[in-house]
Amino acid sequence: MLEIQNLTKRFGGLSAVHDISISFEKNKINAIIGPNGAGKTTFFNLISGAIPPTSGKIVFDGKDVTGLRADQVAQLGVSRTFQATTLFERASVLDNLIVGHRLRTKSGLMDVLLNTRRLKEEERICRVKAQEALDFVGLSHVSHRIAADISQEERKRVAFALALATEPKMLLLDEPAGGVNPEETVGIAELIQKLVKHGMTVCLIEHKMDMIMNLADKIMVLNYGEKIAEGTPAQIRSNPIVIEAYLGSENAAA
Repeated sequence: MLEIQNLTKRFGGLSAVHDISISFEKNKINAIIGPNGAGKTTFFNLISGAIPPTSGKIVFDGKDVTGLRADQVAQLGVSRTFQATTLFERASVLDNLIVGHRLRTKSGLMDVLLNTRRLKEEERICRVKAQEALDFVGLSHVSHRIAADISQEERKRVAFALALATEPKMLLLDEPAGGVNPEETVGIAELIQKLVKHGMTVCLIEHKMDMIMNLADKIMVLNYGEKIAEGTPAQIRSNPIVIEAYLGSENAAA
């Protein structure tokens, strides 16, 4: 699904990501871990087209997407969430989702001015798709609530729904369980598994090691912008380089 070849991003003399090569399989859960400042979010920004690489190649679903803009990458089927979910706070949860689905519509300014049949049909489809996304993430009961009034855990689920509204093939999840309690973390993990069961590929950044070790099929570990290990949770847990750089002996033994 995703093939990364010798990917590098330099900001001046600093290499935030340096010569990373890795592949992520379709319909799998792939995790990226590492200390703060290891280059994880920069790596996501490169994949999603938010920033261009200095060098290297990104191939998504057989297509070279290196250097494409974020909207072009999204059109091809890559969607992402962020550590903080930014919503239109005074709009309803459903209306936030309708905006997200606009990526897949074709109506332009003339359609709006003339109130065309195409515009009306696309508005109807947007509403249906938005409601389907909320149903999928378990938020049908808050669809008409103002976004400012929902909980942190519900905001995290709205972020999933927003990503689903763009009809992606791959989801990039940046700390999807950040700021939620242990019970809610279990629910988020179950939602990620549900995504994969419905045909999506997931790549996530997360600091909650219990969640990652029980969830991921494959883990890549970054440190100072470089890949220091990749493998299954069992392989990562027992890797001495990873233990020294990030996990520590207590987590490794868990």
